Amino acid sequence: MFFLSLTLILVVGGILGFLAKKIRIPSLIVYLLLGIALAYFGLIDDSLLSVSAEIRKIALIIILIKAGLSLDLKDLKKVGRPAILLSFIPAVIEMVTIGLLGPSLLNLTYLESFLLGSVLGAVSPAVVVPRMIKMIETSQGTNKGIPQMIIAGSSLDDIVMIVCYTSFLTIEGGSSLNVMTFLNVPISIVLGVAVGIIVGLVLSLFFKKVHMRDSLKLSIILGICFGFVFLESYISKWVGFSSLLTVITIGIVLLARRKTQADRIAQKCDRLWTVAEIFLFVLVGASIKLDSVWSIILPALLLIVVALIIRMIGVFTCLIKTNLNFKERLFVAIAYVPKATVQAAIGGGLLDLGNSMGNEAIKAAGMIVLTVSVIAILFSAPVGAFAIDLSMNKLTTRDTSSELLIEKKS
Repeated sequence: MFFLSLTLILVVGGILGFLAKKIRIPSLIVYLLLGIALAYFGLIDDSLLSVSAEIRKIALIIILIKAGLSLDLKDLKKVGRPAILLSFIPAVIEMVTIGLLGPSLLNLTYLESFLLGSVLGAVSPAVVVPRMIKMIETSQGTNKGIPQMIIAGSSLDDIVMIVCYTSFLTIEGGSSLNVMTFLNVPISIVLGVAVGIIVGLVLSLFFKKVHMRDSLKLSIILGICFGFVFLESYISKWVGFSSLLTVITIGIVLLARRKTQADRIAQKCDRLWTVAEIFLFVLVGASIKLDSVWSIILPALLLIVVALIIRMIGVFTCLIKTNLNFKERLFVAIAYVPKATVQAAIGGGLLDLGNSMGNEAIKAAGMIVLTVSVIAILFSAPVGAFAIDLSMNKLTTRDTSSELLIEKKS
């Protein structure tokens, strides 16, 4: 049964993903639906579901390495203040909105609602980044740095939400709420970035001195990243440490120090992600119970729509005092709608925690968080993708100048 499940996931998933791209819908949607269907008909082996959390973690690490290898700090410096603001303000106000409305709409505690907000607050790089790269290649909106700003802001946005999510999950797991609980958040950020910088520098020197295939370089990077994930689980009792921040920082440093090599490794990462994406979304879909979807779909959609509206207002706020016109600001707000990758990777974290603790209350809340995450993906990913594709040429202009002028000069 195990190998039959693998066959169905990879063969059927691969075919459906190919067809989805032909009709220009995000392939992750069909992967989710495939997972729901396979679970409904009992075609997912239990042993595969038992390691679903670990597989999701692996997929998250792969996409974060890819994000780091794509995040050029030079572009971030060029687009300046708006990209920095976009990296946390829209996500944080969306998280707060969900945190405050969640108890009344979904019967969650405030802590569980804020955890849900941190899950839903992240933008999907799987949907947004390829479209922004297409804009850069066609010089659409590039003289004002619109696609570069969106790539940089959305990549950092994911990091901020993952850090918040990890903090809320730690507290939900039984850690006492004290001064160290809050101090561990900046400590985990600083320590995670510092370790990432050191390891990135060491790897860049190692890859300069030792010549090897790019696939082997990616294997070494992945192995090191897996080691840091283990290290985090081991030392988290004493000091805060964000292994996920270390992962993305390693990629950023490699791009800054060895751009040509980083670009080649990123291409290998893309190929690895093709398979990881199928497993990620199929297994998330397989974890969903249809009864739980129908019971909360209306309040979940209401919460998601309200949060997205507040988020778009946050985007407009970040773009005050820039030289972007109203149409261009609207496009940036639209680009911040899709949710998929991060939600699939961490949406089941609370449910995994409840299962590991044998806590029925946390398991019930975890199923709600996972279900709302899937509803958010099924709603926002296709809507956001289609909206970006349709508005790309209507709301932005094709530019011939390569100069990035985002902020107005006083």
